[in-house]
Amino acid sequence: MQWFTHEVTNQVPELRDYDLFASDLALCEGVERENADWHLDELRRLGTELGQGRILQLGDMANRYPPELMTYDRCGYRTDVVSFHPSWHLLLALLRREGLHALPWMSPCSGAHVARAAGYYLHAQIEAGTLCPTTMTFAAIPVLQKEPLLFAQLQEKLYSLEHDPRDLPIEAKDSILIGMGMTEKQGGSDVRSNATMARADGPGGRGGDYLITGHKWFFSAPMCDAHLVLARCEEGFSCFFVPRWRPDGSKNAVLVQRLKDKLGNRSNSSCEVEFQEACGILVGEEGRGIPTILEMAAYTRLDCVIGSAGLMRQAFAQAAHHARYRSVFGKPLIEQPLMRNVLCDLALESEAATLLMLRLAAAFDYPDDPLERAWRRIMTPAAKFWICKRALEFCGECMEVWGGNGYVETGPMARLYREAPVNSIWEGSGNVMCLDVLRAIEREPESMELLLEELESAVDADADADVRALIGEVKDLLATPPQQREMLARRLAQNLALAAQSCLMLQHAPSVCAEAFIASRNDPGGGRVYGTLSGTLGTSQSGHLASIAAQRKILTRAWPI
Repeated sequence: MQWFTHEVTNQVPELRDYDLFASDLALCEGVERENADWHLDELRRLGTELGQGRILQLGDMANRYPPELMTYDRCGYRTDVVSFHPSWHLLLALLRREGLHALPWMSPCSGAHVARAAGYYLHAQIEAGTLCPTTMTFAAIPVLQKEPLLFAQLQEKLYSLEHDPRDLPIEAKDSILIGMGMTEKQGGSDVRSNATMARADGPGGRGGDYLITGHKWFFSAPMCDAHLVLARCEEGFSCFFVPRWRPDGSKNAVLVQRLKDKLGNRSNSSCEVEFQEACGILVGEEGRGIPTILEMAAYTRLDCVIGSAGLMRQAFAQAAHHARYRSVFGKPLIEQPLMRNVLCDLALESEAATLLMLRLAAAFDYPDDPLERAWRRIMTPAAKFWICKRALEFCGECMEVWGGNGYVETGPMARLYREAPVNSIWEGSGNVMCLDVLRAIEREPESMELLLEELESAVDADADADVRALIGEVKDLLATPPQQREMLARRLAQNLALAAQSCLMLQHAPSVCAEAFIASRNDPGGGRVYGTLSGTLGTSQSGHLASIAAQRKILTRAWPI
């Protein structure tokens, strides 16, 4: 017999059955502005579908029941099979259907990278682990395209919009996924310390067969149909296409030692492997493996930016939804002045991240434009450093809005919080990104000049003193002696990203949002934690966040549901 002890009240209903795309005004506007309006119908359909309860449940299930490694079958034969919950394959099928693994390569046109980025950003809000093999396949395609004979065998399967989960040789499959293998125990980001060796199995050379022996400490998504692997041969580090199955139909000698027990991204299998004369095909020239892999890294780093911006958007949506329905001290959380300050600050951060990721994606649509190259080469690592780093604190703050209810695994906030660090680490940690910014500037100073000119052109000489000061500090940092400049690389990347976000907010966000963002990010008395917006921001009447009307404009734009 159950006693009646209390009535359940003041609990927040689950955020479900809502439109992820239509409710994100900054995203909707950006897709149209950046020439991807031809993809609007697909994004509207996707935004509605992803918000449905059944899809949200797939994301939860894929992480609640992580992959399992079965090294041997019941008869004792070596299989190295990783099994997944069915939700994993359903989510991959959804990603594949939308072409998020290959859209710009399948349909190259103006706005193609932006269209794909928007869809990727939406999916990142539902489940992040399935994005890993999607990103690696996406980044591998332009590299494989440079090997015409190999690519001719793979193109149809790479471009397929169907997900084929079967563990079979490539020739027998309808579609394939590509992974990557670079990191070794002794090196991490220092891939030049890699010890894995490759020797020619025949005449060798570009497109030739090689046998690979060694290991990888982080080998992402081992059930991918092939991996691009970095190994050392006579001419130096080279890139190899290593299939899961040999041409004769036997399993390739890529032995999975164990799966990584990761903090987050639990739906996706990362593992340690050993190669015992595994068959591989040389991609590119011998000794040019690191530049080949770095070409892929430009795309994977872009996806880190998009994924973190999507993660921030979902964390904010959950926080705003909670604050609207949860009451404390007699009124909804969202009506409490200090909570409004926190939510406004989070809304500004999320919009600035969204604008920057869309602008970066647009730069990849114009490979021959010098200015767009500057965005790709210099701003991509700066944005990866800044946005991925901000996502960690951002998700923690959104969890805090939920209070204790956010700190349990039955709700969505714990998974978002555990997911937040991965993009800041994967494909180059913060220091690596900041040093890459310096390296890109030193190698292509004319690109930096173009970038600064564009930022300055967005600034009003009289009204935007804070942004001009940010750009001026970037110039000052660039003028420091080289030995000092490296020590200040994080400061340079931070200010460059903030300057870009400030200019984009000036150009594309409502004035109340732009003024509040710029003033708060340059306020020496605030900005160290979210929710420290001044009560008198900006110079115009609409910029004063002491005004409840101004706060409501910011929050209504960020969360119009």
